[in-house]
Amino acid sequence: MRCRSGLASGLLLGAALDALLADPRRGHPVAAFGTAAARAEHRLWAASRARGALFALACAGPAAAAGWAGQRLAGRRSLPGAALAGAATWAVLGGASLAAEAAGVSRALAAGDLDDARRRLPALCGRDPAGLSAAELTRAAVESVAENTCDAVVAPLLWGAVAGVGGLLGYRAVNTLDAMVGHRSARYLRFGWASARLDDVANWVPARVTAALTAACAPLVTAASPVAVLDVIHRDGGRHPSPNAGRCEAAFAAALGVRLGGTNVYGGVTETRPDLGGGRVPEPEDIHRAITLSRAVTVSATALAVLAVLTGIGGATCGRRRSR
Repeated sequence: MRCRSGLASGLLLGAALDALLADPRRGHPVAAFGTAAARAEHRLWAASRARGALFALACAGPAAAAGWAGQRLAGRRSLPGAALAGAATWAVLGGASLAAEAAGVSRALAAGDLDDARRRLPALCGRDPAGLSAAELTRAAVESVAENTCDAVVAPLLWGAVAGVGGLLGYRAVNTLDAMVGHRSARYLRFGWASARLDDVANWVPARVTAALTAACAPLVTAASPVAVLDVIHRDGGRHPSPNAGRCEAAFAAALGVRLGGTNVYGGVTETRPDLGGGRVPEPEDIHRAITLSRAVTVSATALAVLAVLTGIGGATCGRRRSR
């Protein structure tokens, strides 16, 4: 029980630290992991799914193993377990940074400074910002807040609840690899296939939990009813090319009363995505409403993860029991 208490306290502590301190500007562990992964890619790259799978395993496996090893060393002692889980949770969560980056785009749009908004957008999403109008920049920011509420908050918390510190670090490693090599460029079409599919699997349940929590939290932000939001998720969520992002974006679209989807450009490749939601075109103020909704989902997801650990639903691993 003390192991569960330590993990639950750590998840709560890490979420609070993320909200209060956000990500450090220098020396972030995820950035260090990305640097190491880039070196591994340089050595392992080939236009081969097998080499890409080896790359994903070689990068994500040690991250998860390190988390489980640390948790095993902490054993059943509550304080070391809470400290370890708290540090890991803070390192992998990105809710505060997500909100700050989105708010920066919103401020630039409110000031009519499209160049500044375009400069800020790459911190939120991978689409090409050049030439985007105010409406397109607004839509991109809202869609990014929706998708990244899952990737940066809900998914790591749930994986931490289910698999402990190894789940926290392993998920963040998988998600980082997908951001690095998972896109459909000529270089990564085959090499990045395993990382992209692994990320799809890792986010399948969290994306649907994110959508459900968004529906539940919608009345705190807008006049939308949870039932109406769930109807839109059921109707539009599967129309998105991603098996997961569409659920989150459809949920936010319905909750905010806006319409998402349209033409996006990634690395010079144009993608046309179907409409999600049946509302109006998003406006800059909707970015702030999306941030507020994301924060409500963050609080709900933290409570859900802590409850899962304390009730034994999560699969937290502890050190061995000492023989009597």
